[in-house]
Amino acid sequence: DWSWRQIGYGRPVQGNLDPVALLAPWRELKARIDEVLGQAAGRPGHIFNLGHGILPPTPVENVQRLVDYVREHRA
Repeated sequence: DWSWRQIGYGRPVQGNLDPVALLAPWRELKARIDEVLGQAAGRPGHIFNLGHGILPPTPVENVQRLVDYVREHRA
């Protein structure tokens, strides 16, 4: 929200998820994803991404669930 107020709602903004969240159980991970999506509030131009790279111990299943969930909630 703060970023959009500063640069204008017509510009793209990245919303980052802490990559450590990908190590959490799905319920907690989903809550963190929902926080990022909630901040974007469905505005066009939001780019969902990680704050940094994927950590080596990250379960691949969590990454796939993240991608699927974000895609479902963007459509």
